[in-house]
Amino acid sequence: MNNNGTLVSKKALVVGANGVIGRNLIDHLEQLPEWDIIGLSRRGGDSGGRTRYVSVDLLDESDTREKLSPLTDVTHVFYAAYQDRPTWAELVAPNVAMLVNVVNAIEPVAQNLQHISLMQGYKVYGAHLGPFKTPAKESDAYHMPPEFNVDQQQFLERRQQGSRWTWSALRPSVVCGFALGNPMNLAMVIAIYASISKELGLPLRFPGKPGAYNSLLEMTDAGLLAKATVWAATDDRCANQAFNITNGDLFRWNELWPKIAASFGLETAPPLQMSLATVMADKEELWKGMIEKHGLANNSYKDVSSWLFGDFVFGWDYDFFADGTKARRSGFHEFIDTEAMFLGIFEDLRRRKIIPA
Repeated sequence: MNNNGTLVSKKALVVGANGVIGRNLIDHLEQLPEWDIIGLSRRGGDSGGRTRYVSVDLLDESDTREKLSPLTDVTHVFYAAYQDRPTWAELVAPNVAMLVNVVNAIEPVAQNLQHISLMQGYKVYGAHLGPFKTPAKESDAYHMPPEFNVDQQQFLERRQQGSRWTWSALRPSVVCGFALGNPMNLAMVIAIYASISKELGLPLRFPGKPGAYNSLLEMTDAGLLAKATVWAATDDRCANQAFNITNGDLFRWNELWPKIAASFGLETAPPLQMSLATVMADKEELWKGMIEKHGLANNSYKDVSSWLFGDFVFGWDYDFFADGTKARRSGFHEFIDTEAMFLGIFEDLRRRKIIPA
């Protein structure tokens, strides 16, 4: 029984609970009466309802063991933690170590462990390196390392052998949803960029590479991803497999960008390639003034801006999409219109007073 007197049969350990993926996964799990949830992150969080937060340094093996050793009733691990580093090679050691530390700590004590879910992405296909084979399929060959997503999956594959628990790997495109202080939040990048453009009386220019404006892309809604993650973790047909998870449609910025601009009451102007990390670096004082002027929530400029990630995504001057039919063939049929997703996120940000109405 949980604190509300509801009979529960599953205990989720959400690793990386404060990111856009982890936060939306917890929101979804809280709507499912059979789950209790523990959220892990360095910052912790405010426990309430069926979710309890634990602050832990996953790079510290002893701290991870100490904090996770009491969690003997965990049945499902949802791993969505990420440590950023300057280069692809430097990403491997910390991101593999965190997953290894979690599994080493939880597997011996959680006697009813049923599943470990791993969050990946299109880096598995080399999407971050340049033009890659599209549509990418789960059966595609790996590329030349280093690549921590592959190393993490291979660790789980080795560790699972002879175990009662199973694993799954989810491969979303760019994940969009609400989260503050997240280094990979495209919807927030666009929302803050558009809000500042409006404050300055400017049209909304696409800032990416010229070819990126015309490339074919897809996105993954964080709420949709949460549903898919739970589905893959609880459906026996998904055991020990990877799945691409996407909204189900494709788009080009040249068609979507004017619609985004219109949702902010802005005109567009011809695209102009510029580094957001550079041109937005001096806008902190302007942002503070906007908070006071528009009565916004007092979020720091750092927490609402992810300019380097925006530059990364808007630099994709090649097609960027995968084949999502394996998940549908296996039983997951949810989808969302990408335009509706963006407009819904912007409206949510206005309701939360993150951006001006």
